Amino acid sequence: MDRRQLRAARRADASGSGPTLGEREPARYPGAKGAFALFGEVLLTGLLITIAGLLVVTLPAALAAGIRHLRRYVNAEQSHTRTFWADWRKALPGGLIVGVAATVIATVLTLDIVLANSGALPGGPLIGIIGWAGLVIGAVALLAAAGGWTPETGWRPAVRGIPAALAGDPMGAVYYAVAAVLTGVVTWMLAPLIIAGLGCSAFAVVAIPARRSRR
Repeated sequence: MDRRQLRAARRADASGSGPTLGEREPARYPGAKGAFALFGEVLLTGLLITIAGLLVVTLPAALAAGIRHLRRYVNAEQSHTRTFWADWRKALPGGLIVGVAATVIATVLTLDIVLANSGALPGGPLIGIIGWAGLVIGAVALLAAAGGWTPETGWRPAVRGIPAALAGDPMGAVYYAVAAVLTGVVTWMLAPLIIAGLGCSAFAVVAIPARRSRR
């Protein structure tokens, strides 16, 4: 069966108009069948990440735990909130180092943007653009590192693997950037929307790499 026939068979299976594929092909993401339930889980994950990342420097550990939580959910594995907090505690020691470094870099870039907009620096518009680009790149790197963290390997391989992960999937890096920018925009519009933004960003880290396996 070629790809076109497989896609047609999947559509017929989903609509009920043709034979089922259950015996021939197991569901790839059995936990993600219900769209509304998945959306609710994404929002719940966003809430957990917001609470766990409230101190800012704890945000990397919160993102790593949230991403693992959603991976378990879409794979129909046990995804209780207690497993989120267990992952968060394991990710916290190294995650604090990543969080402090990310906070310092973000603060410096933000100050550059503020000074550039005030006219106090020569070449202000260019410095402002560089500052915003740096913030987006930093957010993308943070999402990639959080997605690569596991309790077994820790943060060091996750951080070192950022260049390879992004270079191996340039379009995925663009999607990460879009997710990060949207999170920033919706939070700027209405602060409580950070819950949805962080949840969607965590889900993006789960979903974006999976799209390559479907090609």
